Amino acid sequence: MQKTPPSFAMSEFDHRYNMLIERFASEPDPAFESASEQSFVWGRQWGCNSDVGRLRVVLMHRPGEEMRVVDTLPHIPELNAFGDPTTGAYWRGNQRPTLEEQQAQHDALVAALRDEGVEVVYLKRAAAGRHKSIYTRDSCIGIKGGAIVTRMGPRIRRGEEAPVTETLASIGMPILRTIHGTGLMEGGSFAYIRPDVAVIGVSSRVNEEGARQLEEVLAVQGTRLIRVQIPGYRLHIDGGFVMIHHDVAIVNPSMLPFVFMEELKRLGIRMIPVNHEDPSWTVNCLAVAPGRVIMSDRVSARTQDALDKAGISIRLVEYDRVGLGGGGIHCSTSPLVRDPV
Repeated sequence: MQKTPPSFAMSEFDHRYNMLIERFASEPDPAFESASEQSFVWGRQWGCNSDVGRLRVVLMHRPGEEMRVVDTLPHIPELNAFGDPTTGAYWRGNQRPTLEEQQAQHDALVAALRDEGVEVVYLKRAAAGRHKSIYTRDSCIGIKGGAIVTRMGPRIRRGEEAPVTETLASIGMPILRTIHGTGLMEGGSFAYIRPDVAVIGVSSRVNEEGARQLEEVLAVQGTRLIRVQIPGYRLHIDGGFVMIHHDVAIVNPSMLPFVFMEELKRLGIRMIPVNHEDPSWTVNCLAVAPGRVIMSDRVSARTQDALDKAGISIRLVEYDRVGLGGGGIHCSTSPLVRDPV
């Protein structure tokens, strides 16, 4: 025999409680990333929705004592590099510039950025022996409303995540995601093409699980993520593709898949290829505003002319000594705030 369920009469307390919840209900709107919510909760509007909006705040790290480990690395002739497979520390090429040389060039880049009206936030510390910490682009990604703390691929870079987390927390920037589990993600392989379309270069430094986690966050903001397979053992997409204006990119076609370049054309992006005379880090430049770029002073006259004809103004800085470590101007700067476009 089926029993009749008991009835629950609403008490006066229940009635008042329901009225209270109704009048002071949870409010999903405005969204977390909205200007009003960002200002109210986080003190300002954080993050970026492009790679070309006027740059307001950037994260950097002045090379310091962590670089001394490079001086202890044995030379490996067959690799044309210095390295220690046990620790994972390595330095490309046969030249090891002095710490003072690297600091001088880094200081000059900082001065140029400040002259362009950019606030430079320094990493609070470098993890011990993590001599790649200068390349702050890789350890965090500024997106609309906050940052994604990445998870570095090689052993020598694992550990950079903690100092960047501490630094972002100290300035009050919200962290929207920390790549976790077995995900791998480095910021040099991420780029906005426009606010609703971004690209991730899948490589030895970015795996599918890392891309999936990034995609989850971007999807909430209405941004589609394109996956690009980086050829061979190339590390990041910023060696071959960097946006420098709303609809202009500087590219090294030899490093980009044909299907990706066709997609850029469909999106209305004009590509300016670097000249064969250019050093490898020419593409690794930084837009500080739409059509305003800081780049290596080693760029060829032909590429400068092509940029000028495209309406791109450039500011040249000397950065070859830092570049010997495997990263250029783009690698050394992680935008935290850009004006929205």
